[in-house]
Amino acid sequence: MAADLTRGERLQIMLTEGELKALDDWRFACRMPSRAAAVRELLKRGLSAEGIVVSDGRTKSEDFGVTEGNARSKRDGDGKASTGQN
Repeated sequence: MAADLTRGERLQIMLTEGELKALDDWRFACRMPSRAAAVRELLKRGLSAEGIVVSDGRTKSEDFGVTEGNARSKRDGDGKASTGQN
C-alpha cells in the first residue's frame, strides 16, 4: 500500500521510556520504516480490533450499512442491500 502523502494533521504524544522501548522493539521487529509508520499501523490495528473500519479514501458511503455495525453492506443477487435476516 502506497504511503498517503496528503496527511494534513500532526499529532504529538508523550510516551514513557517503557512505551517508547516497546514501540521501537515492535517497529524494528516488523521492519517499519519510522516511528510514525509504526504508530499509524498500531492505531489502525487497535481501531480494527474494536470493530472500527478505517477508510482508505476509496470507500463510498453506500458500502456501509447502518444496522450492520458499520460493516460493509452485503448485496444479494438482485443488487438490493441484504438485511442479513432470512
